[in-house]
Amino acid sequence: MSSVRVLVGTKKGAFILTSDGKRDKWTVSEPHFTGWEIYHMKGSPVNPNRIYASQTSGWFGQKIQRSDDGGKTWEPVGSEFAYDGTPGNHLWYDGTQHPWEFKRIWHLEPSLTDPDKVYAGGEDAALWHSADGGQSWQEISALRAVKPNLWMPGAGGMGLHTIVLDPTNPNRIYIAISSAGAFRTDDGGKSWKAINKGLKSLYELPDPDADVGHCVHRIAIHPSRPDVLYMQKHWDVMRSDNAGDMWNEVSDNLPTDFGFPIDVHAHEPETIYVVPIKSDSEHFPPDGKLRVYRSKTGGNDWEGLTKGLPQKDCYVNVLRDAMAVDSLDKCGVYFGTTGGQVYASADGGDSWNAIVRDLPAVLSVEVQTLS
Repeated sequence: MSSVRVLVGTKKGAFILTSDGKRDKWTVSEPHFTGWEIYHMKGSPVNPNRIYASQTSGWFGQKIQRSDDGGKTWEPVGSEFAYDGTPGNHLWYDGTQHPWEFKRIWHLEPSLTDPDKVYAGGEDAALWHSADGGQSWQEISALRAVKPNLWMPGAGGMGLHTIVLDPTNPNRIYIAISSAGAFRTDDGGKSWKAINKGLKSLYELPDPDADVGHCVHRIAIHPSRPDVLYMQKHWDVMRSDNAGDMWNEVSDNLPTDFGFPIDVHAHEPETIYVVPIKSDSEHFPPDGKLRVYRSKTGGNDWEGLTKGLPQKDCYVNVLRDAMAVDSLDKCGVYFGTTGGQVYASADGGDSWNAIVRDLPAVLSVEVQTLS
């Protein structure tokens, strides 16, 4: 029988949750890297026992950890993230120019074909890659040629938080930055283009036709249709049917179109999930009711999923990297909250159970489907 491994990064350590294919009983590991912020953990699709983790601290800086035995043991690998050349300046909150400064790695994305190749998205926004299992890192600096003087931090910093690899085209990569927007390369990173046409940021950008400066929260695709992209933006849920060249709003009947995560069902490319949050200043569910919303029509209409989720006095948030889906049938959906709960659905979102309730605030959730 297949099994699943859920990788949870929190404000005070990492946890690994495991279950068999029934997903009704879970084992919760002891914390790894206790006391450290674990912004993201993700396993290699080629070698599931190879897991990378971003371990960061305001006191001790940035470390990358790697496990080759499914998270039982870890070793530090390379943690030198240098900008290529002189990075220059980007826009600051007050409208002035501010020098590029490295702070942390927000997201790790292992290659779909090579366990030793992995990408890293950082703050201040940049994209790095490693070809030796994380021992050394080189910036893909062509990304910073796309009007970087107009990029500006979002409320949480100027992080490159989303890296999506096209499973049908190894030269195509999508990334998203807060608050610069979404970008795409079609030549393996040698050149990049902004893919923000159709996005509206009425409160943040005075220019309605601005091609950079949008606050994109998350992008998701389904492997069977990599030209169809779904986006949770600062405001609005968006869809593109042409690899990001044009976006259209699909927020429809959501109670609010603000949120952070978005994900796609493993077997149904038109089924997508979001977690609406009240507003950009009130990061909690509307009416204190925690609801995942699901659309089975690619965003044309939405239904609230509530069975097993608290529907009273719930004021947690779900961050952009804190939702994932497994590839079992029925598809499992997982998300973590800033209140330390990790919820799982073994039936595509119809019902939910808390795997664990009392972790530190959850920063990221990834899942591995193991044979």
